[in-house]
Amino acid sequence: MAELRIALAQIDTCVGAIDQNTAKILEWTRRAAGEGAHVVAFPEMTLTGYPIEDLALRASFRRAAWAAAADVAAQLEREGLGGVTVVLGTVGTAGTPDTPERAASGAPADLPTNRAVVIQHGEVLAAYDKHHLPNYGVFDEFRIFAPGTEPLVVEIEGRAVGIVICEDIWQDGGPITTLGGLDEAGHGIDLLLVLNGSPYEEGKGHVRTDLAARRAAEVDAPVAYVNMVGGQDDLVFDGGSFVVGPDGSVLTSSPQFVEDLLVWDLPARTSSADLTGTAPATVYPTGRIAAPLHPDEEVYRACVTGLAGYVRKNGFRSIVLGLSGGIDSALSATLAADAIGGQNVVGVSMPSSYSSEHSKDDAADLAKRLGADYRVQPIAPMVEAFQGELALEGVAEENLQARVRGVVLMAISNREGHLVIAPGNKSELAVGYATIYDAGSIGGYAPLKDVDKSRVWALARWRNDAALDAGEIPPIPESSITKPPSAELRPGQTDQDSLPPYDLLDEVLDAYIEHAEGRAELLARGFDPEVVDKVVTLVDRAEWKRRQYPLGPKVTSLAFGRDRRLPVTSRWREPAE
Repeated sequence: MAELRIALAQIDTCVGAIDQNTAKILEWTRRAAGEGAHVVAFPEMTLTGYPIEDLALRASFRRAAWAAAADVAAQLEREGLGGVTVVLGTVGTAGTPDTPERAASGAPADLPTNRAVVIQHGEVLAAYDKHHLPNYGVFDEFRIFAPGTEPLVVEIEGRAVGIVICEDIWQDGGPITTLGGLDEAGHGIDLLLVLNGSPYEEGKGHVRTDLAARRAAEVDAPVAYVNMVGGQDDLVFDGGSFVVGPDGSVLTSSPQFVEDLLVWDLPARTSSADLTGTAPATVYPTGRIAAPLHPDEEVYRACVTGLAGYVRKNGFRSIVLGLSGGIDSALSATLAADAIGGQNVVGVSMPSSYSSEHSKDDAADLAKRLGADYRVQPIAPMVEAFQGELALEGVAEENLQARVRGVVLMAISNREGHLVIAPGNKSELAVGYATIYDAGSIGGYAPLKDVDKSRVWALARWRNDAALDAGEIPPIPESSITKPPSAELRPGQTDQDSLPPYDLLDEVLDAYIEHAEGRAELLARGFDPEVVDKVVTLVDRAEWKRRQYPLGPKVTSLAFGRDRRLPVTSRWREPAE
């Protein structure tokens, strides 16, 4: 039996852009055919984009997706590519509600499904609906989709290929258990093909390969894992598609954060036996294997990918942000320059009477290094106009300065069409250390929303080191990294006037937020009670600010937003035991 050439098309699609997604599927199928592929697999819900959330409930959307799948089949047949088998993700429609719980909930009878379709010779010849619907973290698929119940094995060039979707391999049992010993001779599948829309979070790559290796051992066949890439709202998909053998070894893999076509040959099935009656083991070929990224580079590139996807998919061409000379705005501007080009970034310095000369110099230096459009807009006259009417003092006066800066950025955005980005980080967002509606919190996207302050410094140093390694000028001025952070809203102000040192703060925040530990558990870790009470109180009181904060890319296991849903109005406080 001949080899089966498989192509995994790791591509970036956009939710709702069915025509453009269709064109991209055709383009990458042509490329796969040019590489001699017999089958090309695309990620989960490629045709519709992912996640489609409640768009799935619109019958008009589902009809358009189904028509597009038929168009793909017909177009490939017209081009003489009908013999290439295409497996892609889309949205389908089930029959009636499948459980009493769903029926009692009033769910519509024509529930959508998360579907994979198999296209060949001008028609959709088979379909598979995702069985396990995740209902945790960023996922709420059980609310939207009806689960599938039947396995799918298709024959391609005489080889048995099992097809499942993402979560189906994360849960024990389900369709995987039915894919061994399928024919009369007890032979199982030759290949398990998994379509994925697996969002990025740091450290998840090896978890995926380890999981796929376990499933490969269960079905005694290689697992081909194709994942999408690109930014979609607050999710980042990092690609990293791969094939693992039954022994758990990675046979070939794609790089992260770029579109890629991964081609691999499934060898002919070994059938002859030796004198002992034992067939020789199949030898699986090894293809190109992508080099792993440094952890800081991985997070940095995830933030760039998320920002670039948001800008491009929402029709923006440029970004504007405030440049304070501090580390957060410096790193955010550098991310923006790497995402869309420095010439498309507008950095605005908005000095007040309390702004230091070195901060203004650092902002100008940063803009020059990035090739950004740099502007200076003093805010003192505007603040004085407000003060002439309001006569504010103390914190109210400090917040006025910050909010005037937000007004300036939004005015420039409205006038010139730039996307405003918020440079705030996860640590400050956690404790509410930001003025709501100021230059650090307004806008459409926040590239550092899931990056704590300690990691901000690490990413800045990594980016500068990467520039030096490439023979380039580091983009971030050293003084922006080394000087004590300050909002500069009063003389001599530093962040540590109000907060614990950031390394300590981030450690407490990680335990309280990402690990959901209460006051007693935090004290048991050895944290000082005064620090614990201060941090816990600040976090609990800032939920209303976080709820209004812009979208930002998820890079940790628990990001503010879909991962963590707490009521704004709540009187619960950690007991002081």
